[in-house]
Amino acid sequence: MNEKIFLASGNPGKLAEFFGLAGPGELPTPRLDLALLPDFSSLPAFDESAPTFAEIAAGKALHYSRLVGALILADDSGLVVPALGGRPGVRSARYGGPDATSAERNERLLREMRNFAGGERRAYFVCALALARRGRAIAIVTARADGEILHAPRGARGFGYDPIFYVRDRDQTFAELPMEQKNQLSHRGKAFRRMAQFISAI
Repeated sequence: MNEKIFLASGNPGKLAEFFGLAGPGELPTPRLDLALLPDFSSLPAFDESAPTFAEIAAGKALHYSRLVGALILADDSGLVVPALGGRPGVRSARYGGPDATSAERNERLLREMRNFAGGERRAYFVCALALARRGRAIAIVTARADGEILHAPRGARGFGYDPIFYVRDRDQTFAELPMEQKNQLSHRGKAFRRMAQFISAI
């Protein structure tokens, strides 16, 4: 596909993150023509109130593709703890309030899980990516990364819930893993590589 794809974001860091999610040689050739959506902050915002990651990603892609008449890639992701009924889920970025820091969100989650043990501490990250053009959905992919929640943070890399998300077969949290290894294991990395392969085939 030679058409430019716009990421439904105004954050340059997010664009850089997406390109970093594919390991060397894993992106289709030529590289995806992916760019930030121009004037993103001036466009009407999408209401992210749907109950699932896929619905939010798809709704966001459809919303912005209708506004600008272009090919839009949108994402939604978060942490799911089955023992908490799926929380924080789609509210992962706002857990503890819209102004809470990552450390405060982690502290809240650890408090809620302080009496959990064994399998009750199982958790997984989910990422949903959606591609749409002019109000029509083209593709939706999802991926997950499984782990468990520690009793205290470990590691200085990563962001969000990474310091408390433990991958047992690596004996490290996402915040301890080198970025290249995390990208291979992460929900975002898996989802982006799947979407990139889909785009390269159409």
